[in-house]
Amino acid sequence: MKLSKEKVLPIIMSALSEDVASGDITSNAVFEKDKVVIAQIVCGQDCVLAGVDVARWVFSSLDEKIMFRPLGNDGDKVKKKKKVISLRGSIKNILAGERTALNFLGRLSGIATLTSEFVKKAKGARAKIYDTRKTTPGMRVLEKYAVRLGGGYNHRMGLWDSVLIKDNHLAGSRLSAIQDAVRLTKAKGYRNIEVEVDNLKEFQVALASGADIIMLDNMKIEDVRKAVRLNRSKAELEVSGRVTLDSVSKIAKAKVDRISIGSLTHSAPSIDFSLEIC
Repeated sequence: MKLSKEKVLPIIMSALSEDVASGDITSNAVFEKDKVVIAQIVCGQDCVLAGVDVARWVFSSLDEKIMFRPLGNDGDKVKKKKKVISLRGSIKNILAGERTALNFLGRLSGIATLTSEFVKKAKGARAKIYDTRKTTPGMRVLEKYAVRLGGGYNHRMGLWDSVLIKDNHLAGSRLSAIQDAVRLTKAKGYRNIEVEVDNLKEFQVALASGADIIMLDNMKIEDVRKAVRLNRSKAELEVSGRVTLDSVSKIAKAKVDRISIGSLTHSAPSIDFSLEIC
């Protein structure tokens, strides 16, 4: 579950450019001379830690001489007040990278922590927790990485890696359009074809059409249970739409295969981290 530095570095450089730009005028004004200090990054609340390597690359991008020592690893469950990173180096450069590093740690740990809460709620059922494409523009590779650290799975990285036939693809009569769309995609050699449906009638058409995965979008739990019975394990069944921590357990117990949740990435609260100069 390694992050690619090559993919992440442009995101980091964009963030540093946004925050540091031409330089930290406060540090340049306050410190007549630069000095070497020891600093620690401390977690302000219980969480699943995510973004340690990202923080490392933030500081190394500013100053390769900064000594970076992780005191925790991505995926660790850490407690409030836990020291997760130790730094030694230029006070100016450590302070220049402070906010960017903390922003990444807070955002990614928030996603990993929320994902782990959904996974825990679904424990014991076969349903796996999936994310969606509802990610922060430019941050998808990092946010989906954080979902995996929390025990979740990635749905699609983008439009390019799997077929998902949604309502806006289905022009005209939806029932015949579902049949035509599945037939056309199969004829072009695509596999693992997913179709989004809104009701049981559409579900039965998608099933008869040979869809590999059927997304039950915003369907009532009683209709989800009916779909599971009608399916007889022919297709993978996925539930999506307004899934919450209160409802996910009931959905998982309906014996679906997947539950996709947009809030994992678009609504996860950030975790509080702070940097302290020793």
